[in-house]
Amino acid sequence: MLIKPDTNSVENCVCYYLQYCRAKDQSEKTVKDKAFNLALFAQWCCIAKIDDVLNINVDVLDSYQQYLNQYRKPQSDEPLSKGTRRNRLTAVRVFLRALFVKDIIPNNHFEKFELPTLGRRLPKPVLSENEVQKVLNQTSFYGQTGVRDRAIMETYYASGIRRFELGELTVDDIDFEQYQLRVYQGKGGKDRYVPFARKSCFLVYRYLREVRPKLANKHSGKTLFLANNGKPFRPTQLSELVAKYIRLADIRKGGACNQYRHAAATHMVDRGADIRHVQEFLGHADLSTTQVYVHVSMAKLREVYSNTHPAALSNQ
Repeated sequence: MLIKPDTNSVENCVCYYLQYCRAKDQSEKTVKDKAFNLALFAQWCCIAKIDDVLNINVDVLDSYQQYLNQYRKPQSDEPLSKGTRRNRLTAVRVFLRALFVKDIIPNNHFEKFELPTLGRRLPKPVLSENEVQKVLNQTSFYGQTGVRDRAIMETYYASGIRRFELGELTVDDIDFEQYQLRVYQGKGGKDRYVPFARKSCFLVYRYLREVRPKLANKHSGKTLFLANNGKPFRPTQLSELVAKYIRLADIRKGGACNQYRHAAATHMVDRGADIRHVQEFLGHADLSTTQVYVHVSMAKLREVYSNTHPAALSNQ
């Protein structure tokens, strides 16, 4: 049974709220992210001598926002990104909203607090189809490790799944007969099936037959892709793996795992895919999210420009 906190201290209310989130069956990753952001807010409240949630109003939130704006990272002395600041403030507002719903705080004046706007930013330049192939070809120099790494990157590109979704794939999630891949408990705790190219199925099958048995140990379970120690990859390891091959291909484009996700979506649009099909493919709940990932394709824009703009036509 969910028991309301015996005091209105910020720390007690945060603990109660996280229990409430788990009772609502929110994913553990979501709860951990909220816990991290709210722990930072609770620390700031302690420094600011705000020990009761009833004392949190718009002025307090404005002060916290000012603190985040002025904060500098200890190692680099860089400010927090706008996205990070917005995420931390959003976590606090959602926390207060839950306390209001549960009658722990008597009013919702905090709703007047305005979150900072992010504006629309285009994704980083994505890999072209030739560049994707160039990166994948780098694995041929690394023996059995390369067989595994090729299977990993082929899975990223062929399925467009997220980094954490790939890390949690099991050997049972690849359907070699129907050429599809199952994402279990993806973002938002949703399951979905994704088409998976025949060639990619073959490369994963080769990895399963030739490489995984040599890596597997008591720590492996049914995890599909195993690190050299036989354990599941950590997210940072997957990013480092992909970034290494992008560097080896001498391609000067930032990003790692998401490069394949962005590239897959953009290349599908280039070849005429409907944006709503791409939305389903990527597992986006909101079409607007897909439109940010799949920005106006430069290939299509150049084609239209060449065929319609007078300056371009005069050169033909």
